[in-house]
Amino acid sequence: MKYDIRYVLLILVAFFLSSVSQVMLKKASQKQYDSVIKEYLNPLVIFAYLLFFGTTLMAIIAYRGIPLSMGAVLESTCYIYVTVFGVKLFGEKINAGKILALLLIIAGISVYSIFG
Repeated sequence: MKYDIRYVLLILVAFFLSSVSQVMLKKASQKQYDSVIKEYLNPLVIFAYLLFFGTTLMAIIAYRGIPLSMGAVLESTCYIYVTVFGVKLFGEKINAGKILALLLIIAGISVYSIFG
């Protein structure tokens, strides 16, 4: 099937921004709040959920120009983004198992891109 590279790029950007919004929510969860209302209605959380909404719209548009199977494969890039953010922003440790898992994800994306 022929597809437009713009849709592939759009969905990759959507998945990246989705990962950014996940990081924003994790940052917000690390703070202490005076009330439950402030915990959920603060600028960081609201913006993160708006970003999630925007990335959902971006994905819907992108799926008009790419196969569903390709979107599912490309969505696995989120694991790479979240791992990098976790190491860089939260000081999380990366071990051999995680490195192997990331390499398998990259290999899977590559195999699909070449042969899929």
